[in-house]
Amino acid sequence: MKNKLIQSVVLPSGIRMPVLGQGTWRMGESSLEHQAEVDTLRVGLDLGMTLIDTAEMYAEGGAEVVVGDAIAGRRDQVFLTTKALPTHARRRDLIQACERSLSRLQTDRIDLYLLHYPPQWRSLSSLQGLRYWRSSIPPVEVFETLQELRQSGKVRDFGVSNFSVKDMKLARQYDNGLTATNQVFYNLNHRGIEWDLLPQCRSHKIPVMAYSPLERSPLLNNPVLQKIASDHHATPAQIAIAWLLHQENIAVVTKTSRVDRVRENSAALDLRLSESVLTELDRAFPPPHSPQELQFL
Repeated sequence: MKNKLIQSVVLPSGIRMPVLGQGTWRMGESSLEHQAEVDTLRVGLDLGMTLIDTAEMYAEGGAEVVVGDAIAGRRDQVFLTTKALPTHARRRDLIQACERSLSRLQTDRIDLYLLHYPPQWRSLSSLQGLRYWRSSIPPVEVFETLQELRQSGKVRDFGVSNFSVKDMKLARQYDNGLTATNQVFYNLNHRGIEWDLLPQCRSHKIPVMAYSPLERSPLLNNPVLQKIASDHHATPAQIAIAWLLHQENIAVVTKTSRVDRVRENSAALDLRLSESVLTELDRAFPPPHSPQELQFL
């Protein structure tokens, strides 16, 4: 199947990244689902959704194994992103984590390697509310190691995920301007980053990757969203994704294990929303009017 022409965003390095990709959270958890998950990702690749996002945390590497099988024989078609845990942020640990990811992904390079959370978040059970670099790991060590991986060719670009405004300011002190993106929780229902984080990233020409763009309930049950979808002969999910794609310098990662949903998500690229529709969505899902704590899943 001939791939669609997928538009892209430009990373600070000049490398282009597709604006719509496939996520893999909750993949790799069951051997019984492995082949179906592989096939779903391959259908997405056939549709031109060549950005694939995964992480060593997902199913303790299981999702990376799924991705490795899905892209086998097609590596050059794929923009591959994976993420390292903050508990692996020390130099030796981060290099070893990268090597393990490369092995599971069956590749010699990662297009975009992200730090999954700021290193001060010691464990997933104690994430909420911490916004300062309190880890014993010096930030300079983290970003020097990421730059080392980039120079080695194992990583083409590096970035971060779930970084607040303060985290990003700190990163800018040590990254030599090479942080390529910040992947954060962003959708119609959760627009807090528009107050400060999104403008900050745009000012440095750093694209934002939006994860969890749908929140299938209750977002997709909103009557305004449903009416707009009906008017466009589309689904509410397609409108929610298209709204994100209309935002400046945004890439979107959608996750599904169903082939029909992959086709549905891909079709969002064909939607064009008018200014009046965007205004209507702003009324139904208001932008922030004050600073908000960064949210995450």
